[in-house]
Amino acid sequence: MLIGYARVSTAGQDLTAQRQALTTLGVDEGAIHVDHGLTGTKRDRPGLREALAACRAGDTLVVTKLDRLARSLPDARDIADTLARKQVALSLGGSIYDPTDPVGKLLFNVLALVAEFEADLIRSRTREGMAIARAKGRLRGKKPKLSPAQEAHLVALHNAGDHTSAEIAELFGVARSTVYRAVSRAARA
Repeated sequence: MLIGYARVSTAGQDLTAQRQALTTLGVDEGAIHVDHGLTGTKRDRPGLREALAACRAGDTLVVTKLDRLARSLPDARDIADTLARKQVALSLGGSIYDPTDPVGKLLFNVLALVAEFEADLIRSRTREGMAIARAKGRLRGKKPKLSPAQEAHLVALHNAGDHTSAEIAELFGVARSTVYRAVSRAARA
């Protein structure tokens, strides 16, 4: 049986191309496990866990590219070793990885290193971009949940003592911790 796995790193990305490629490689749509908005540098992904659990001896795990499976060499090797122990084949874009073939092992490790290198480059560029934005005053953090007027009203309601923090939080559509922080800020001011 062919088990498919697809992954995209951000919520804004689309899995359509990977799903189509997997079905072209012979994977049934119902046997495709996905992770949407999860990085390949972390091993703990629900879709990957489901895909690995679905694999039985004689099955084949199919991914479009190695970087969809893992973005670190240790994770890629660990997943490949786990599959080999379970007697499950690994198909990378239609090419079956053979862990007993020295050349295949070399190519697998090189591809995994390239995937890890790409992830490191992405992180480095992101940090550089954030530092530049911060220096230009464009990166200010998370937008406040409440406007200054709303926060003042929230504090007034709290200080009046007619409502609990939970009631105020529900009224303003925020968490109780937001109420506590607003009251704390007002007390310091």
